[in-house]
Amino acid sequence: MLASTCSRRAALRLFSTSRGAAARTPVVGGNWKCNAGDGTTKRDVEALVAGLNACAPAAGSVEVFCAAPMLYLDQVNQTLAAPYEACAQNLWKETKGAYTGEVSAEMLTDAGITWTLVGHSERRDLFGETDELLQAKIAHAQEVGMTVVACCGEHKEDREAGTTMDVLVPQLEAIAAGTSDWSRLVIAYEPVWAIGTGLTATPQQAQDTHADIRAWLAENVSQDVADAVRIQYGGSANADNAADLGAMPDIDGFLVGGAALKADGFSTIFNAIAKK
Repeated sequence: MLASTCSRRAALRLFSTSRGAAARTPVVGGNWKCNAGDGTTKRDVEALVAGLNACAPAAGSVEVFCAAPMLYLDQVNQTLAAPYEACAQNLWKETKGAYTGEVSAEMLTDAGITWTLVGHSERRDLFGETDELLQAKIAHAQEVGMTVVACCGEHKEDREAGTTMDVLVPQLEAIAAGTSDWSRLVIAYEPVWAIGTGLTATPQQAQDTHADIRAWLAENVSQDVADAVRIQYGGSANADNAADLGAMPDIDGFLVGGAALKADGFSTIFNAIAKK
């Protein structure tokens, strides 16, 4: 049974990888996390935005979003040049109510923010967010027209045990169940063991998992969705490895952490995949 399942997955992987890649516009995101460029002030944000504006990508070559801390999100949205997009790092699943500390999709769109991350591993591991909450957030964000970057990933022990897809499938099921418009959904595969650790999946390791995700989508959603959906790699992508990772057929971009806090390094990353 296991051999049959693996063989079927390999066949789907090869079939899915062979289609659609040329039509997918690369997408790169900078997740600033709880940082404001080099510091913690509006002036630090201004400096980072000025640096980004000086090296903006050519329109149509790559989509680039910047996920700034909520306090600075409006500032970033008002000052980032096109074609950059400002992006929330999180949002709540309800429109309004007694939810201290939360911000709704309606509030974000009213402020002109149309992109959001959901389900980042730090939200899961540090704040206990579940797949059920991930599904609800995606559904509500898309109800008001937002583009969602939905994260999924496995821990080091899962990778070492060979159970990466066993961990990813429930997360992918939640993403699929919450998605009403696949054209406004980006999947960010982030191996948790490679976030902020200095470890990075090899290009082939990342490609294999991206291809498995695309094969799962082909089998469980549709081949058209599998061909069209963009899958980012989010495990310590940087200026040194972006070109090699980005050359893989199923890697459509990056979700970048620390390397997004320097405009020159971040631009090297998105320009590397733009050449694809």
